Amino acid sequence: MSVQPQSRLLTKQRFLPYFLTQALGAFNDNVYKNILLILIAFSAPGTLPLDSDLIINLAAGLFILPFFLFSASAGVLADKYDKAQIMRIVKFAEIIIMALAAIAFLTESYMMLLILLFLMGTQSAFFGPAKYALLPQHLRKEELVSGNALVETGTFLAILLGTLLAGVIANQQDAPLIAAISVVSFAVLGYATSRKIPEAKPSNPNLEFKWQPITQTRHTLAIAKKDKTVFQCVLGISWFWFLGACYLTQFPNFAKIHLGGGAASVSFLLALFSIGIATGSLLCDRLSGHRIEPGIVPLGSFGITLFSAILFFASPDMVPVSNSFIEFIAQPELFHIFIALMLLGVSGGVFIVPLYAMMQSRAKEDERAQIIAANNIWNALFMVASAILSIVFLSVLEFSIPQFFLFLSITNFIVVIYLYVQVPDFFWRFLVWLVTHTMYRVKHKNLDNIPLQGGALIVCNHVSYMDALLLAGAYPRPIRFLMDKDISSLPFISVFCKACKVIPVDPNERRSVHRAFSQVTQYLENGDIVCIFPEGQLTYDGEIGPFLRGIDIIIKRSSVPVIPVALQGLWGSLFSRERGSALLKMPKRFWSKVTVVAGEPISPSDNIHSSELRERIVALRGNNP
Repeated sequence: MSVQPQSRLLTKQRFLPYFLTQALGAFNDNVYKNILLILIAFSAPGTLPLDSDLIINLAAGLFILPFFLFSASAGVLADKYDKAQIMRIVKFAEIIIMALAAIAFLTESYMMLLILLFLMGTQSAFFGPAKYALLPQHLRKEELVSGNALVETGTFLAILLGTLLAGVIANQQDAPLIAAISVVSFAVLGYATSRKIPEAKPSNPNLEFKWQPITQTRHTLAIAKKDKTVFQCVLGISWFWFLGACYLTQFPNFAKIHLGGGAASVSFLLALFSIGIATGSLLCDRLSGHRIEPGIVPLGSFGITLFSAILFFASPDMVPVSNSFIEFIAQPELFHIFIALMLLGVSGGVFIVPLYAMMQSRAKEDERAQIIAANNIWNALFMVASAILSIVFLSVLEFSIPQFFLFLSITNFIVVIYLYVQVPDFFWRFLVWLVTHTMYRVKHKNLDNIPLQGGALIVCNHVSYMDALLLAGAYPRPIRFLMDKDISSLPFISVFCKACKVIPVDPNERRSVHRAFSQVTQYLENGDIVCIFPEGQLTYDGEIGPFLRGIDIIIKRSSVPVIPVALQGLWGSLFSRERGSALLKMPKRFWSKVTVVAGEPISPSDNIHSSELRERIVALRGNNP
């Protein structure tokens, strides 16, 4: 399976129109919203029906309220009907809303603009479930991470450019006229690109839709909780938006009060953060090898903790004086702030992309849009919570913004601990990722022979103590290992074995063998993947030893395909028995080339014998032990 660069997706009809449509939507949302906020903030006395601060806070609430009211209904509709068609209908509605907004801009009708802001939030609430649920239908599984990385990149760059353009437009003498023309033009352009999105057939056309927002919301939230991993992804994504809202809302005052900057410096901080997230999103795709790799998530979370803390420690005690934007960005004491803010965004991109991809891939096809709708509801709740926390921390308790950033760093570290307790697989996959990217150069060959769903029995040669880690990291689905009790009881390895539900077996004790075989059969019947090293021990000479007869018993008992797998390049490593006991010697080489090769699946009806299975694995391994 060849890995193609991310940019190749931007040349595909099944992705490019979709990418442009969602990016233009985020862009136009921010152009409209920020022009409105700037015009309100600098409006002449007596032109507003209410206090400007009240209207600005009301505007934020009006945009987010539809996500509570309509997300659940939007999820049902996106599962019931063609998602591409829903996106086109929503984009056409945007043209109508923006046409009315153009009239409101020209007549300076702020109440009408606020009502239309609510409608913009509504169309965004209906757009979201279709937007994210469509990706798994148009992209292959190996393209899903790349697609999500590009979507997050496009979204945050669109937010940045839309915010910057809004500032430029609002400072023009004919701002209402330019704003009116702009928002309508971008809406029309977004609808035009949506017309080119290929159809995305309904995933659950028989789903019944009733206009019952409260009942539907409860039902939608319940659907998202059915799968623990999916729900943990939803909470992780919501936590990302919580942190993002906390940081973004503080940029203006942080730049003014603590960094001595002006209006342009706020845009500069926003640019650093947004470009960082875009970079992190693309970097995550590279680091994970274009696969869904939850092991990357702790890396991003650790980066958020670290660089958020640096924002506190690097904030200057004496506010530097800058008479211009050039002087601001040239202040040497602010370089650490700029770097930390950029890397904070990079960490956020690394954190968020695998969660989106995993949520999409793990969700049932006929419930995917509803789960994404539930995700949007949780996102909105967390963003409201971020606003409340900011008010309490900064206004009631009167802490400084750098202290608030330190508080977010500590809180995020607590979330990291929570993630480990709730989903230890994330951290073990992170360990596997570190091993496979530092100690070895691991390549995979024909791993698509291992099924994406259902039970399967992997049979592999046993070269080193790292074999289980390498196999666990090679395939995104969890693998249950049958392992010698003495090996699984070794320090450190025992922790990994417990977290990954390794099946220990003592080959010299009949009761232990029977118990282990029963567990293997149960896992396979439950649709899990089980891996067995049928040699029963590490090789002493690099060659594949005879298979124990227990493998024949397991194959006869199971009704799942058998996948022969060979590990190449591990003989001679620190963890092999070449030149004596493993670990008790100096390594001959570092960053060795290791290949994991999967053979053709063997049907249960083939009645393959262990000797023939061994021959196949020997052939797969070749002359590279």
